[in-house]
Amino acid sequence: LGVPAPELFDAIARESVQRIGSLNGQDLSNIVWAYATLGVRAPQLFDAIARESTQRIGSFNGQDLANTSWAFATLGIPAPQLFDAIARES
Repeated sequence: LGVPAPELFDAIARESVQRIGSLNGQDLSNIVWAYATLGVRAPQLFDAIARESTQRIGSFNGQDLANTSWAFATLGIPAPQLFDAIARES
């Protein structure tokens, strides 16, 4: 899929990183799922979400865990601590 508005995705990524502490598990997983579905790479966003998700993995439901792991795997983004946390939580 082509992304017709890369500036929009850059802006969403920046804003999401700034607000990361106020996002819940579903928010975090939905963001990475959307980027992965469109094939949009946003390294700083994914790094921030990996860190935040690892810390709060206990609040993720099954769908959040699945979407998050799928998004990172689909884009080939290494996040070993996140994947370890997901494995422990599953």
